[in-house]
Amino acid sequence: MPSKKDILLINPWIYDFTAYDFWLRPLGLLYIAAILKKHTDFRLHFIDCLDRHHPLLDRKLKTRPDGRGAFVKEDVAKPSILKDIPRKYSRYGIPLDLFLHELEHLPSPDLVLITCTMTYWYPGIQLVVELIRKRFGRVPVILGGVYPTLMPEHAKSSCGADIVFQGPGEKRILPLLREVLGDNSCPEYQFETLDDVPWPAFELLRSKEILPVLTSRGCPFKCTFCAAPLLCKNLEQRMPSSVVSEIVYNYQKHKTRNIAFYDDTLLLKKKRHIIPLLKEIIQRNLPLVFHTPNGLHVKEIDSEMASLFREANFQSLFLSQESLDKNVLEKACPKVSEGDLEKALVHLERAGYSRKGINVYLIVGLPGQDISGIRESILHVRQLGARPRLAYFSPIPGTEEWQYLVENGYLVRDADPLLHNKLTFPYLGWSVSPRDFKSLKELVDKPLAA
Repeated sequence: MPSKKDILLINPWIYDFTAYDFWLRPLGLLYIAAILKKHTDFRLHFIDCLDRHHPLLDRKLKTRPDGRGAFVKEDVAKPSILKDIPRKYSRYGIPLDLFLHELEHLPSPDLVLITCTMTYWYPGIQLVVELIRKRFGRVPVILGGVYPTLMPEHAKSSCGADIVFQGPGEKRILPLLREVLGDNSCPEYQFETLDDVPWPAFELLRSKEILPVLTSRGCPFKCTFCAAPLLCKNLEQRMPSSVVSEIVYNYQKHKTRNIAFYDDTLLLKKKRHIIPLLKEIIQRNLPLVFHTPNGLHVKEIDSEMASLFREANFQSLFLSQESLDKNVLEKACPKVSEGDLEKALVHLERAGYSRKGINVYLIVGLPGQDISGIRESILHVRQLGARPRLAYFSPIPGTEEWQYLVENGYLVRDADPLLHNKLTFPYLGWSVSPRDFKSLKELVDKPLAA
């Protein structure tokens, strides 16, 4: 009888000017782990380079009551292409020697699976693959996630992985592993809907006080700066009952109290999706707290929606307004109309929310974006009593804004993804200057009036 195979899953470090655990978990990788646990007899091993709760860290990191907190970091040499950005560059996550310690206590894997989100975080993959090769030799390495989906050629040429996987992993992972491992015991099963996929293998995480949940994937809106339509062409929504069952299971199994919704379009088709979902959560009467880091469509927030948020205990509300500049909304952001924000805030306030606790995302850094329009948007949100939050533009390959930057000579088509970093735009000439950017941050950071 053949021996069981060992599969190593790795969530790599972040290399960036700044990084923060904003309810950040490797959800896609944990879905893949759940599929392997259910449909194979492989032994799974997991290293999370972004684990803020590793018992061998030198110091215990402070964590906010809602689960957010700072990563351990180490300043590293800045890549030459970023030399003109006057900020420190760091590797965020567990120390290097702790990663090596983890490798030393693992059996030699038959396969390594790595994920990556931001295109400009790829140096973390390079280091992981380098260390894997030194320790285990030519073990097959598969790279998946947002970065290789958007930039497969760069990922193939730069990261050392043997296979670069594009698109949602659950649809093809089992046939791929069957082929790569030559293991006929691995089924060729493919999942047709999100509800067919096993719930994420959160048991692999060290801390489960806060966990993400995905109720849908895709977005029908085509904002000029957003990658959502490139990552998933169609809107897919799970059955509300399945989502609630997952949330209840994680509360009962893992004692999870904080839930972060990872949806891009949580409120779309709300009568058959989020409304019955929230009503069932309320009926269960569990001591849970909900957060919406990806932002909510303000147009969909009416009195019923606001009341359900309040009753279900949604505490961290982030609204995707993006701008209050009519020109920006007409050109780049079809999901928002004039007056939507004002109406949403009225409904939320009537439901019992304090406006000071409501966060409103405003994009900054779009090519050609007028500084006065950004400033007026910030002031308008503040005048409404809500909290403005700057959402920094990143040029994502395949989007309209990316195409504009390439056609107008701000970026070359095969530019190093490090130039996609959301903090480079003030220094690359297509938007606000560094001085103006600093003034915008100061305006946002001013305390709200009592």
